[in-house]
Amino acid sequence: MPQLTPADLIPYDPFDGMRFGPDTCFLSGQPVGPDDTVPVFADWLQARYGIADRPIHLLDQRTVLIRDLRLPASPAARQRIQELESRVEAAALQGPAALRALGDDTLFLWMGKMFYGIFITELLNEFEPLIKPKYPLAENAALVRRFQAFFQLLQGLRVPTEYADFVPGSVFVLEADPTEDVTPFEYDDDLNTLVFSIKLDKSVLVACLVDIGLVGQAMRKVYADAQRPLHPVQIAEFKARVYYAAHLLHVVPDLYPRHPRPGDTKLVFDALIDDVTGAIFNPWENSAYTQALAEMWQRWHITLADVVTNPAEPLSLLYNPDGSPRELKSWPSVSREA
Repeated sequence: MPQLTPADLIPYDPFDGMRFGPDTCFLSGQPVGPDDTVPVFADWLQARYGIADRPIHLLDQRTVLIRDLRLPASPAARQRIQELESRVEAAALQGPAALRALGDDTLFLWMGKMFYGIFITELLNEFEPLIKPKYPLAENAALVRRFQAFFQLLQGLRVPTEYADFVPGSVFVLEADPTEDVTPFEYDDDLNTLVFSIKLDKSVLVACLVDIGLVGQAMRKVYADAQRPLHPVQIAEFKARVYYAAHLLHVVPDLYPRHPRPGDTKLVFDALIDDVTGAIFNPWENSAYTQALAEMWQRWHITLADVVTNPAEPLSLLYNPDGSPRELKSWPSVSREA
């Protein structure tokens, strides 16, 4: 690895002048040529799961194929990204435990690169939309601020980065019960809350990408209870809880890169929450959560009416009525079919 200078350890800021074009490395700002690109979804993902020609429907009603989603990247950035992809590819072959062993920082960067590629595609399309989105991303000031903070943390793709006393995002790795789950690959995201989820065979990864671990802390018990093979309908409930918690998150952390000195080998970030007296999460509302849960459960034909049979206690398939973790081998269950 080449010797790093203090200048290398200063975060790149593409928002100064909105430098997001194809002629500029997305991580460093260096000029690049038309062949200097990396795929948003790695080549190994496209090959293993046959997704190169899968269409992605964008907010402006445009459609783009996964193989056409690419990011401009300098040779140095491409090398680091390839090294990251090789590590994740090897771990993914082994399953959830190996992916967890990579650590949250590594998984954050891997998932963050894909989220960034999708988000920036949407953002650039808004300058010349096919059909103007109902809620343009660029007009949401709070979202743009959140995305700027996320991009700072994504500098770990460019240079070794340390997050002092915090994790950049909340990362969850779940295991799908292979006897009940036949979907090898899928992904979904929520651009407004910077949440990204991807499924690789029996491994399901979910991440909140700019919460400095706050959603992870709130979900600590549920995540601990979910460390077992789960029916896909249970994974959908877990994801609904994460997505809704990210929606409730009220704060955007302030990130401060430390001033680099000669001999430093890492970019170091500190994180602060500006208003420590305010609420970190907005109040939980069952009505909003049950809507999110019912949407996640649509493929199993579980309706909103099913979810709110008892409005005070929304239906849960992760937990029994007494609060103990629920073992669910199939859905619908025998008792439900009877």
